[in-house]
Amino acid sequence: MLENRRILLIVSGGIAAVKVPDLIRRLRERGASVRCILTKSGAEFVTPLTLASLSGEKVYQDLFSLTDEAEMGHIRLSREADIILVAPATANIMAKMAAGLADDLATTALLATDKPVMIAPAMNVMMWTHPATQANLQTLQSREVKVVGPSAGDLACGEVGNGRMAEVPEIIAALTRFFQKSEGQGPLTGLKAIVTSGPTHEPIDPVRYIANRSSGKQGHAVATALAHMGAQVTLVSGPTHEADPDGVKVVHVETARQMMKACSDALPADIVVAAAAVADWAPAVKDQKLKKGDAAAALNLSENPDILAALAQAGPTRPKLVVGFAAETTNLIESAKAKLTKKNCDWIVANDVSKGTGVFGGDTNTVHLVTAKGVEDWPTLSKRAVAERLAERIATALNPS
Repeated sequence: MLENRRILLIVSGGIAAVKVPDLIRRLRERGASVRCILTKSGAEFVTPLTLASLSGEKVYQDLFSLTDEAEMGHIRLSREADIILVAPATANIMAKMAAGLADDLATTALLATDKPVMIAPAMNVMMWTHPATQANLQTLQSREVKVVGPSAGDLACGEVGNGRMAEVPEIIAALTRFFQKSEGQGPLTGLKAIVTSGPTHEPIDPVRYIANRSSGKQGHAVATALAHMGAQVTLVSGPTHEADPDGVKVVHVETARQMMKACSDALPADIVVAAAAVADWAPAVKDQKLKKGDAAAALNLSENPDILAALAQAGPTRPKLVVGFAAETTNLIESAKAKLTKKNCDWIVANDVSKGTGVFGGDTNTVHLVTAKGVEDWPTLSKRAVAERLAERIATALNPS
């Protein structure tokens, strides 16, 4: 999928730039052509000669080079590429991109391009989590800039946390999936997925119900991300204000029992992502509205069906990959691990929904991917970015090649 693709690689100034020579080598092994723009600070970590030797192309650095502008103007340079990749993408260049600055060749090319842009962020953990950087990230994502990484781990500054640039194979995989999607050949093409989203409403009487604060934003984003990768998606949604995603079959339900039936009707499927916040209990429904002056009546509750456990049961209709969500306020990881075993699912996406986190109804999420192999801590991301990263993990798991 990368053969004959033209990639304009912008190398900005971070220690992760030392990974770039290997990235260029691997891209060329797959048949891609690579041109490089090297920023002034990027040249402190990797030399123009190294990039030129590996790419087989001239390396561009100076916006005001008369020779370069005569041979390859910055507008032509940015528009002859199939995609622009910024790796590493420092906090500085992300801020410039978000603000629309154009004070060097790299930012001028980014502002002048009409081609897709992908960034691989790399920086100190405090810089990554700073509200300014997160705001810039959301701005870039709203402009359809693709994001790969960052990962968690040991940082060059000696600290530990999110901020490591995605590894070379992960960047190559993200590029591959982008081109697959652009040609309608997503890595999940031919596979069926069921996604549950939103809350359920369990009626008490004709006017009242039991519910929770789930907005459906995360589940709808997952359905969209899977569809973009080529999957045939059925989204089973509880009551939510979210618009129905394009290219997705949507089944609207109200109660947990209705959601269970809709999921069963959608089988067989290859993938299940149970992101809905399903009510655990349902009250016995009163035929008439309970009056305020009436004596307080105890709600007779019965357990709702366990949708995740039912879909994850071993058998001929069990999907290849079953992913559950765990929204917790205490003992997040321990509870998620217990849920993974109890429900017999493959992965659990755990997130803290305590008061003050802003997860319910918000646009960002901080999740932990729990599998039999361990726990992977993800940085705080927009819910769309969480969905895209989860979809990429699903695609890798089902198509490891």
